[in-house]
Amino acid sequence: MANIKSAQKRMRQTVNRQARNKSVRSRLRTAVKKHRAQEGAAKPSLSMTYSEIDHARKKGVIHRNAAARYKSRLAKAAAKSFAGSR
Repeated sequence: MANIKSAQKRMRQTVNRQARNKSVRSRLRTAVKKHRAQEGAAKPSLSMTYSEIDHARKKGVIHRNAAARYKSRLAKAAAKSFAGSR
C-alpha cells in the first residue's frame, strides 16, 4: 500500500479508469463478435460496429491503428460476403 498521498490518489484513479476501460473494451469486443457471427445471416449494421470502434478509440482504450485495422478487416469481410451473395 502506498504511503504518499499522491500515490494513494493515483491508485484510486487507476481503479476507476480500469473499470471504465474494461466496460468500453467489453462493448467493443461484443459488437465485433456479434457482427462477425451474423455475417451470413441477417446483416447487422456495419455503422453500429464502426461506432463502437470509434468510441473505444476516442476513449483511448485502443490505439488508432488498431481501430483502423478493426474497421478495415470488417469492411473487407463485408465486401467479400457481398460479392459472394451476388
